[in-house]
Amino acid sequence: MAIIDDITALHKETLERIGAIGDSKELEAIRVEVVGKAGSLTGYLRSMGQVAKEHRAQIGKSVNLARNEIEAALEAKKAELSAREMEARIAASAVDVTLPGRSQQVGTRHLINAISDEISELFLGLGYTVLTGPEVETDWYNFTALNAPEDHPSRGLADTFYVKDNTGAETAVKGESAVLLRTQTSGVQVHAMEDRELPIYIIAPGKVYRRDVADPSHLPQFHQCEGLVIDKNITFGDLKGTLDYFCKQIFGPERKTRFRAHYFPFTEPSAEADVSCGVCGGTGHLHDGEKCRMCKGTGWIEILGCGMVDPNVLEMSGIDPEEYSGFAFGVGIERVACLKYNVPDLRMLLEGDMRFLRQF
Repeated sequence: MAIIDDITALHKETLERIGAIGDSKELEAIRVEVVGKAGSLTGYLRSMGQVAKEHRAQIGKSVNLARNEIEAALEAKKAELSAREMEARIAASAVDVTLPGRSQQVGTRHLINAISDEISELFLGLGYTVLTGPEVETDWYNFTALNAPEDHPSRGLADTFYVKDNTGAETAVKGESAVLLRTQTSGVQVHAMEDRELPIYIIAPGKVYRRDVADPSHLPQFHQCEGLVIDKNITFGDLKGTLDYFCKQIFGPERKTRFRAHYFPFTEPSAEADVSCGVCGGTGHLHDGEKCRMCKGTGWIEILGCGMVDPNVLEMSGIDPEEYSGFAFGVGIERVACLKYNVPDLRMLLEGDMRFLRQF
């Protein structure tokens, strides 16, 4: 019978092809072609309705025999090829144990964290306590309790990220303040004056947020470290001595400091502290006579703001300004890092470029 001869020929040809296959993809292609749903051998079973009744049993027997042997051959070949391919992968990924090992690079603290830790260790050595506070703060602790007037520019939406605005209130008081992302860590100072026993010697490092566009000297999120001292008989001389010691410990004993009169709502008198430029040695000019670009030819670089705590701030926190006095200061940690290592752009600290970060 012709149809049985065709099945026999297909059977024999398929087994020969399977025996010669050397690739799993080709083997799968043969399986689909012959015994798949639309395969040639499967087609004989689908056409059984067109075969005369007296021949159906014989043809069905031939198809099933061929199908069983072909599927068995496919499975055996698949196992053989899988084992062979596994051996090839193992050989390709073999490790030469005679080669020297690859050393793992040890991670380090990020420069921002390292500078923050350095500042903290410095003031801990002076007897200060390191405090932290909430980054989401109320208008009372961020502005009002620090003697900032209602019309101060820093309170505006252009400078501060507000979580909950309360601009309709005439005066911000506790419990009725707007909620915002703190623009300074000075709020920690207010919490300390309210909650801690006198005298107070603290620093408050942490993240702060301002509506600044990122550029070489500004970031919308940066780190600050503020300090507060409240005790009897504290003078501006104590402030100058403390900050002079701070600058020399951070930047080197040869660096000089100077103080310029300034205005801050929460201190009176207020000042900005400068440190002598480390690039030109405080001369304002380089060895070739060119004006120093780091300090713009002045020989000085602004480093922080400071001053004696305003009596109003003491009174709002329940401290008698007739008996106690104190000083406060605030410094940007990224700024200290850049000035200490002559980094020209604050953004470089945040870009994650390991070629830059590994230098520190």
